[in-house]
Amino acid sequence: MPPGIRLMQKVSSTRTFAKVAPRFIPAMDRAVHRLTRGKVLLSAKMLPGVILTARGARSGLPRRTPLACMPQESTGGWVLIGSNFGRQGHPAWTANLLANPDADINWRGADIPVRARLLEGEERAAVWKEALAFWPPYAAYQSRIEREIRLFRLERRA
Repeated sequence: MPPGIRLMQKVSSTRTFAKVAPRFIPAMDRAVHRLTRGKVLLSAKMLPGVILTARGARSGLPRRTPLACMPQESTGGWVLIGSNFGRQGHPAWTANLLANPDADINWRGADIPVRARLLEGEERAAVWKEALAFWPPYAAYQSRIEREIRLFRLERRA
């Protein structure tokens, strides 16, 4: 594991990070992604990331959200973790996917149509274990909130 990753895991587990990060990380990611025409996603230097474009649950308008993801090499898909940095309330993008599961992601500069599926039961439990091994701060996020963090599997659409 690169030395900066352990430090980032420690920092990202704090309540201060949860208060500050949601204000600047997504905005910075969107700006850099736009300026580089999809070639660079700064947060992906620490964790793999995608830009999710999903239709708003109420508005129906496209909403672009930079997100960390857990690539699933065996299936060619991705898992999105609705941690919201351990803050109360599910992130808006999760409601968008529940209402409109057909979405698009930009993965490493390529636009890919996907269908999202909320994971539940034993499947969710197994993927949650993978998520904790992938990024241990998710455990700290879950411990601070009463809601169950939503996990979505993204699979390619034709």
